[in-house]
Amino acid sequence: MLTMYGLKNCDTCRKALKWLDAEGIAHTFIDVRKDGITEADIQGWADAVGIDSLLNRRGTTWRGLSDADKAKGEGAGAVALMAAHPALIKRPVFVSGTKVQVGFTDSVKDALRA
Repeated sequence: MLTMYGLKNCDTCRKALKWLDAEGIAHTFIDVRKDGITEADIQGWADAVGIDSLLNRRGTTWRGLSDADKAKGEGAGAVALMAAHPALIKRPVFVSGTKVQVGFTDSVKDALRA
């Protein structure tokens, strides 16, 4: 079963959910802000795809952080930072078994179809 993690009000996540329905891909959606996410889950994703692929440094949440918090994003504190501020996680995150995909690009769509 595919699980998609994201934010309910994220345009890309809404597009991804519509696409999954149109493709007939069974899935569960978890809103990382409303439903919560564990550091262990985030760590697992980071191990699979890397911190740089997972941490959103372009959004308003990142820009609103203090310099001290931004410094945590460069090291081991990045996972805790994303757990404290779930909007810092690039979206959407697709998890199926041990496979993790981040974003909603054509290559991610191809991988989800397989």
